[in-house]
Amino acid sequence: MKKWKDRVHWALRIMDEMTNDDSEVKHDDNLIEGCRMPVRMLQNEEWPLAEIVSIKEEKNLQHFYVHFIDYNKRLDEWVTIDRLDLTKLQPPSKDQKTPLKELKKPSSGSRAASPEREQLKNAKVNNGVGNPPKQKGGRKRKLEGEFSTPTNEVEVAQLPKQPSAPLTGSMVADKNNDDLVTRIKNIHMIELGRHRIKPWYFAPYPYELTLNNSIIYLCEFCLKYMKSRNCLVRHKAKCNLRHPPGNEIYRKGSVSFFEIDGRKNKFYSQNLCLLAKLFLDHKTLYYDTDPFLFYVMTEFDSRGFHIVGYFSKEKESTEDYNVACILTLPPFQRKGFGKLLIEFSYVLSQFEGKTGSPEKPLSDLGLLSYRSYWCQAIVEFILKFPKNADGDRPQLTINEICEATSIRREDVIYTLCNMNLINYYKGQYIIMLAEDVVDSHKKSMMKRKVRIDPKCLHWTPKDWSKRGKW
Repeated sequence: MKKWKDRVHWALRIMDEMTNDDSEVKHDDNLIEGCRMPVRMLQNEEWPLAEIVSIKEEKNLQHFYVHFIDYNKRLDEWVTIDRLDLTKLQPPSKDQKTPLKELKKPSSGSRAASPEREQLKNAKVNNGVGNPPKQKGGRKRKLEGEFSTPTNEVEVAQLPKQPSAPLTGSMVADKNNDDLVTRIKNIHMIELGRHRIKPWYFAPYPYELTLNNSIIYLCEFCLKYMKSRNCLVRHKAKCNLRHPPGNEIYRKGSVSFFEIDGRKNKFYSQNLCLLAKLFLDHKTLYYDTDPFLFYVMTEFDSRGFHIVGYFSKEKESTEDYNVACILTLPPFQRKGFGKLLIEFSYVLSQFEGKTGSPEKPLSDLGLLSYRSYWCQAIVEFILKFPKNADGDRPQLTINEICEATSIRREDVIYTLCNMNLINYYKGQYIIMLAEDVVDSHKKSMMKRKVRIDPKCLHWTPKDWSKRGKW
């Protein structure tokens, strides 16, 4: 028996020595934060240029968090050294946009060492949901990508097209306000109802919740976040909500919209903003929800009303924005829900008797959705516009298009110029619809099977400027 124990101890000792020898991770001194090199993408097996944002050691292996240059931050990920092309390594340069002194290496195996208070401190720089900082005097700073309103129709020809900055510029996040904490995704997966969704960006959920949990569980009705499935099961037994805690103002078929006051339902609104921050890179504020209204779109079944997407708007907007932030959750994208949200925002503007526009800058996906909706709405109105008694082509103005669609004037002009629909002919501006444009419009409208019916909207706009309190 003693000989058997000695053999066991001897075998365990050899295994420990072998483990200690293998546990030494080989480090490459040239691989530091800020280095750039081609990195293999798993989606398409391409090798775009990427930058190392952070380095950590996990399971005796070195991992690198990389950002693909000129790609959206939602594609950032942790990679191993076998996906790096070290033969084309570029050391950090002095004029690089991300200086090394701004980056701090996190502790081993963790996301970062900054507490949640620092996240709140950084978030308080901004003063609106997805809004830029305001200058003194209450006037908002002019954003890149905004349009200048022409004073008359003659200026249409000289109006520059909307710059592509919101589409391409948002591919690389603004690093002036970024730090290491917000650049790295802190959540691997969330579970919302029947869906498990991989987040796109950083969201300031409690640090203790994201430290060692690969999945965060959310209640699909109140959006409360929990660290385990057992906590979620116990919460479901006590949660009485089966729909968002607001007024249902629209229902047709299985689609419903709920209006939620950010002051009256602060807990739900904050959780909704936290959820949206996982998929909106420009969104910053989530704790001050009082000045905002939230319109949540849901799908109804036997279990309740399940969130599909939402958009928020200021109760009193100095720029007459009808949307502050807009989001369709990833499981419901490419199904027409995004345009349904946009259409609903403009239907609300029609009930208010004004034109509206989304707040800039838009995300890359948001800009594509709005461009498509503006084009469809304008072409649809032009095709339905009645002809003259002589059968000639109808004569209409930009203001008539704005009044019928509730799309702001500069957005209408930009869309017409971008589609090359407006031309100068014999001393006047005319709109020319080519056959390919009409055919493309008919095909796209056939795909939009679900539309907003204004008759199903039961909502009365409020004049928040006359109210003492929100």
